[in-house]
Amino acid sequence: MSEEASAPPAQDTAPSGFLPRLADRPRIRALALAGTVIATVYLLWHSDEPSVVGDDAEELRGKAEPDGFIVNGHYVSYDDKGRPEVRFSSPRIEQFDSSGLATMVAPEAELYGEPESRPWTVSADNGSLLRNENLLYLTGNVHMVQSSGDRNITLTTQTLTLDNDTGTAYTDAPVE
Repeated sequence: MSEEASAPPAQDTAPSGFLPRLADRPRIRALALAGTVIATVYLLWHSDEPSVVGDDAEELRGKAEPDGFIVNGHYVSYDDKGRPEVRFSSPRIEQFDSSGLATMVAPEAELYGEPESRPWTVSADNGSLLRNENLLYLTGNVHMVQSSGDRNITLTTQTLTLDNDTGTAYTDAPVE
């Protein structure tokens, strides 16, 4: 005769009486399921909202930091006949949107006038463009050079304002 080992009956780990009561109540199950679905939908809906951070970028980065910058920037502007009016370059240009200001390091430009005349070459240590007023302020070792035949016309000053609307340049500083 062989003896067979019998395993003890499996014991239920759930608290006695809880599962049978919930299984017997379909309304409670439906309410629990509906509550879970509503909570999940609510959490998913609100997860798309952006985090609450101030919208003022200038406040976050500081007033001295630019909104954008350009490294080794080159710009060319043409008149209505396709002739160049301005050729401009700078190793670094920083833009401040709130004030409409762009600052430049070592700006250089060629300014064209009449088609038969040679352009003026302008350079400076620094420059600031007020976009709303269309004025370019050049400061520090400002040089304007134009070739005329076999000689150059050179103007040197410490500050110079170029009015892009009228096509004029002026300064209060001494000019050589």
